[in-house]
Amino acid sequence: MLKQRIITALILAPLVIAGIFFLPFPAFVYALAAVTLAGFWEWTQFVDAKSRLGAMLVPAIVLGASIAIMPTDASTLAEMAPSHLFMLLIGGAWWLIASALAVTYPSSTTPWSKSVLLKYLFGLLTLLPFFWSVLMLRAVNYAESPYHGAQLVLLVCFLVWSADTGAYFSGKQFGKHKMAPAVSPKKTVEGLIGGAALAVLVTWGGAAMMDIPFAGTGSLLVIAVLSVIASVFGDLVESMFKRVAGIKDSGNILPGHGGILDRIDSLTAAFPVFALLYLWLV
Repeated sequence: MLKQRIITALILAPLVIAGIFFLPFPAFVYALAAVTLAGFWEWTQFVDAKSRLGAMLVPAIVLGASIAIMPTDASTLAEMAPSHLFMLLIGGAWWLIASALAVTYPSSTTPWSKSVLLKYLFGLLTLLPFFWSVLMLRAVNYAESPYHGAQLVLLVCFLVWSADTGAYFSGKQFGKHKMAPAVSPKKTVEGLIGGAALAVLVTWGGAAMMDIPFAGTGSLLVIAVLSVIASVFGDLVESMFKRVAGIKDSGNILPGHGGILDRIDSLTAAFPVFALLYLWLV
């Protein structure tokens, strides 16, 4: 299993980085839409639909409608139109609610565990703001510097990956206080602190190396820490939905890693929170 995970990561990481930096912006939009649809496909397992293909109809229509209605050109995205800001605010609000659901699991499942409509809604709230927040960060200063937004997107990825690494080792060494034991018994407060500490250092170093401006050290600290907390709860929330659905992994498309959602669960939360804070504070 470990060997599979390493091989998959060594193949996948360069492809992701190459896509972030070298795809023309329209192609980047389509590639990200494909990833989002793959995430929706795996989400259909949480919905308890009779047909997974039929269950894809609603999210595909909603994603397509959002792309048709909201501007996807880099210049408009960079200016953050009211519709784009509204999408980020929805994403930020959803992760506050979703985090509360994860912390209070299993009692929190009573209102929604049998509701197909709410499960559809939760999937849309998870994946749509993720899609648009990545696009908005990728579009920052695109006309002046096409790679600046790519560096921002990569910085968020580094933040989440370093938070996962720091949380794993600090949790294993010092972890005593469980965050949400009913959802994920291995996640601890000590792990969260260690992950946040490493993520702040990586974000500070990455921002300095890639010349990414922040309003100040305090701004960087707030954005990094809140994005890390969001990423941890992104993982917890997907684990909660998998527990309710009675499945271990969201898919098996990535050998040793599970499905698309298993790989981007932390990112689906971190990107909207980071984008909202960064584009608002900087």
